[in-house]
Amino acid sequence: MMDIECSSELNEQPQMLPPPPGTFIDREELIQHVGEFAVSQGYVVTIKQSKRDKVVVLGCDRGGVYRNRRKPIDESAECIRRRRTGSRLTNCPFEVVGKKDDGLWVLTVKNGTHNHEPLKDIAEHPSARRFSEKEVLLIKEMTEAGLKPRQILKRLRQSNPDLLSTPKHVYNVKAKLRQGNMSVRNYKSLKPQKSAVRNNYLSVMEPSWRQHNPPRVPNLIGGRFVDSQSFASIDVINPATQEVVSQVPLTTNEEFRAAVFAAKRAFPSWRNTPSTIRQRIMFKFQELIRRDIDKLAMNITNEHGKALKDAYDDVLCGLEVVEHACGLANLQIGEFVSNISNGVDSYSIREPLGVCAGICPFDFPAMIPLWMFSTAVTCGNTFILKPSEKDPGAAVMLAELAAEAGLPNGVLNIVHGSNEIISTICDDDDIKAVSFVGPSTAGSYVYSRASAKGKRVQCNIGAKNHAVVMPDASMDTTLNALVTAGFGGAGQKRMSLSTVVFVGGLTPWEDKLVERAQALRVQPGTEPDTDIGPVISKQAKELICRLIQSSVGSGAKLVVDGRNILVPGYEHGNFIGPTILSNVKVSMECYKLIQEETCGPVLLCMEADNIEEAIDIVNRNKYGNGASIFTTSGVTARKFQTEIEVGQVGINIPISAPFPFSCFTSLKPLFAGDINFDGKAGIQFYTQIKTVSQQWKDVAAGTSSDV
Repeated sequence: MMDIECSSELNEQPQMLPPPPGTFIDREELIQHVGEFAVSQGYVVTIKQSKRDKVVVLGCDRGGVYRNRRKPIDESAECIRRRRTGSRLTNCPFEVVGKKDDGLWVLTVKNGTHNHEPLKDIAEHPSARRFSEKEVLLIKEMTEAGLKPRQILKRLRQSNPDLLSTPKHVYNVKAKLRQGNMSVRNYKSLKPQKSAVRNNYLSVMEPSWRQHNPPRVPNLIGGRFVDSQSFASIDVINPATQEVVSQVPLTTNEEFRAAVFAAKRAFPSWRNTPSTIRQRIMFKFQELIRRDIDKLAMNITNEHGKALKDAYDDVLCGLEVVEHACGLANLQIGEFVSNISNGVDSYSIREPLGVCAGICPFDFPAMIPLWMFSTAVTCGNTFILKPSEKDPGAAVMLAELAAEAGLPNGVLNIVHGSNEIISTICDDDDIKAVSFVGPSTAGSYVYSRASAKGKRVQCNIGAKNHAVVMPDASMDTTLNALVTAGFGGAGQKRMSLSTVVFVGGLTPWEDKLVERAQALRVQPGTEPDTDIGPVISKQAKELICRLIQSSVGSGAKLVVDGRNILVPGYEHGNFIGPTILSNVKVSMECYKLIQEETCGPVLLCMEADNIEEAIDIVNRNKYGNGASIFTTSGVTARKFQTEIEVGQVGINIPISAPFPFSCFTSLKPLFAGDINFDGKAGIQFYTQIKTVSQQWKDVAAGTSSDV
């Protein structure tokens, strides 16, 4: 009878289940999954075998109460003592295996059984008695100060009342440190309530990508910043000093597939997250951006070269998009039509697309990434972001802030590279939409390749802006606008003013324009009074100098030459001073190329006899993104507004980035795609409409034919 009762009690003991098999982004995520599941079941796992890039074998790290699997019998205490001594189990058979397959890690259960009872309290496990790295350092310091183990332990418990270690453990640590045969990090606590894998390499240390000198920019995959396995990288150069700020790895195909897998896996739960919660994350996100705006601006200046005041504007313009995203719910409201037929109602709803991707240029390292992913994720999509390889730091910092704000793992991912990764983004079948901002050649390639795969695409490409100055324009207001828009950001932004058409001639304006241009301060962007910083690279500087020389050779007049400017202490910087060319003709190479691509602080001056000729010059340029007119005549301004063929028009103000609640409009060929950026158009791009028609009948009251 006793045997039966004991057997039934044994059968009622809780079962420790193995972790569910699955696919994971990387080795660390697989290990974390197994470890956390093990804790919930009352056991702890350890790494038994590992080939870092191929396989990892996880087993059970016992430490709980051994189960007596023999049939209970009535025996004396001495027999029980001898039996227990001779029947101690040496190994638990539990074992799971993770193998790398096509870039992802697949978990399988080899043996899901255990030969011991589960831990009632995970703190009972010996690993819970380990010291943290900080505590080991304190033990070392207190030992050198002459404190004894009990005194050390008492002080440690003042800051960590839950510490289970004993004076003997302190003594062992002291002995190891004296021998010098173990590093401090080997004592890192398991902290089983958070992670259940006991392995030194998982100890809390500086991420590997930050241990490099210079640091390597990490990928963001599934909520984890990870150093790329690629050996190829691109140096991020400070344009003012030529120092290497960081290195951008060329993300491997396996890492890219892992990022897409993470985004695809995160999509179902994120799309079902209430819009109010998504907005709440955006509220927190904008708060964190404001908190760290100084760090963001400094990073932009160090990598891009623009003046700090321009870097702050870069972040603030992006911040406006985040603030707009905080209220997107009311812009996603569908339409409802009641009783369109007999008892039939119809309504439409907006749903997210799925995994989307964004490819960014170098000119706005913060604003354009925020243009893209803030709206996309708030609409319920997940996102793959590829920052510019020339200045990726701001995008990574923003991703860190988004994670801190509560954005779930896998919703935002970051990959790096150049042409190859762009092609991979365009070709991937799991990516539903691609946003691109950049030069015309690359944009045309992205549009044709991505649209051929059936993706939704928006590409803002090339683009420069014209200004038309009428003889009656206000002198001071106009000159301030021309100098600010023409030379701000060293002329390296899509909204820069590159060409001014003076109706009636340049002569009345030339001297004062030259005076204001020469008064601009050219120096490193980190200086507080900088007006113009360096251009992004040596290659960009060489291109600008070549275009200037070509223009002079073609007959243009070099009014102000900024090529030979010297900045004391920064002789190797990519500095070009404000440059003004007059007598420019539409046939000149400088006009064609400077209009097509982002260039530098070069202002081209043209002349026209009347407003009609000026409008014709602007309209004939296929890269005319926007145009402004400066005049005191409302009639002239209205004529200009009506007849000019550009997407954005300014009247007595230069073209600037639009507010996020209005649409960023560009006309072909400067825009290729389905729907534009920002405002309602941005929401329409990142969502799709579903129409539902419904009819409800009273089944109880109806006939069988009604049913």
